[in-house]
Amino acid sequence: MLEVVLDTLFDLLKIIPFLFVAFLIMEYLEHGIKKKKNILKNKKLGPLFGSLLGIVPQCGFSVLATNLFGSRAITIGTLIAIYLSTSDEMLPILITSQASFKLIILILLIKILVGIIFGYLIDFLFKQRHEKPNFSICKEDDCHCEDSFLKSSLIHTLKISFYILVTTFLLNTLIYYLGEDKISNILLSNNFFGPFLASLVGLIPNCSASVILTELYTGGVITGGMLIGGLLTGSGIGLLVLFKVNKNLKENFFILFSLYGIGVLVGILIDLFNLTF
Repeated sequence: MLEVVLDTLFDLLKIIPFLFVAFLIMEYLEHGIKKKKNILKNKKLGPLFGSLLGIVPQCGFSVLATNLFGSRAITIGTLIAIYLSTSDEMLPILITSQASFKLIILILLIKILVGIIFGYLIDFLFKQRHEKPNFSICKEDDCHCEDSFLKSSLIHTLKISFYILVTTFLLNTLIYYLGEDKISNILLSNNFFGPFLASLVGLIPNCSASVILTELYTGGVITGGMLIGGLLTGSGIGLLVLFKVNKNLKENFFILFSLYGIGVLVGILIDLFNLTF
């Protein structure tokens, strides 16, 4: 259990800076009326830059983007693009396992390309949504944002950090008792439904998902389609934060099922055309 506690604390420490930056940006957007309009006009570039930012290791950008989406500073397509391209622990593991440079670049390019394509597609289908910013978090937290941007951002960060700490601890405890070996065995014994299962594992809001998938792939155990499917749905704890900051459950579940559907679809296509890395 000591390992579970340490992992939980370490995971939280990694994202606190991103949370604080996200709330600082939200405070600036809320009070900077002139700048707010300019940012909203640049939504057409969102999925492109979001996909590029998402490949940075760890899940910090997915958490930052989730908070910005909660305030409607970015579009739903941009958020999904970031989720799809987020690499979490995948990149460090590939590097330490001495994977080829070609393999690493190919996986990253696939994730970026999928993020861009589906990000713009979803924004096109929902182009009338999220035109007006929504900064309701300040009212709910009663943080007195008018007094100090830094103070209110710190209050928001501490409150959501506590939520993440509790939920991540419960999730890590569940994985600890369930065992990563059992999750691996489920993937190994169901190759026919591989992309479906791997994409489902990727939805686990924890770095363990990307660790398991990447290690199984580098060990030659799962297919490239299973790896990509799971990595596309794996957005770290982004989804966890989404259900906290965005009160529109219908919207949250749409994002969740969209991620899963995209992961399964791309995974099946990769295996169907026998695309090996």
